[in-house]
Amino acid sequence: MSTRHRSGADLGGTWARAAVLSVGFVALLWAIEVLDAVWSRDLDTYGVRPRDDDGLVGVALAPLLHAGWDHLSGNTLPVLVLAFLVLVGGTERGLAATAVIWLVGGLGVWLTAPAYSLHLGASVLVFGWLVYLMLRGVFTRSAGEIILGIVLFLAYGGLLLGVLPGQPGVSWQGHLFGAVGGALAASWVDRRSRA
Repeated sequence: MSTRHRSGADLGGTWARAAVLSVGFVALLWAIEVLDAVWSRDLDTYGVRPRDDDGLVGVALAPLLHAGWDHLSGNTLPVLVLAFLVLVGGTERGLAATAVIWLVGGLGVWLTAPAYSLHLGASVLVFGWLVYLMLRGVFTRSAGEIILGIVLFLAYGGLLLGVLPGQPGVSWQGHLFGAVGGALAASWVDRRSRA
């Protein structure tokens, strides 16, 4: 295990990079929604359409698309905060974890959601990042990350009930497989970062 300590300049750079990337990602989501509104919601058709070959495009695009301003507004603050927390722990491992969540979440929805449905929105990332942050410290054995995971669980653990079916118009499959992706990312990405 490395005992290397980061200097204040390194920490400041990491925080700044995490802030720029998380704010930039949210700005991208809003820019895409503006284009979607201008184009009369044509972009939403690129969400995940389960077991449809063309719907596989949605695995890559669905987290960038939202079903209107209310949907995007509801995801904005969680995306901003959780993306920052994921990236401030290390940009490379944060991006790797995001890739795992994005892929597992999208493929899980594509494989299991009802046929002829359409799934989109960044909540797959929100659920994945939340679970990732709650579990990351278990694998890194970092006291700070364990404490952060406990705080997030106490503050937002109830949100995880969104992985259960029941709310019409909400992709519980996206929430569930985003969370599964977050658990896998915490296990795989952070074990590799310790090796």
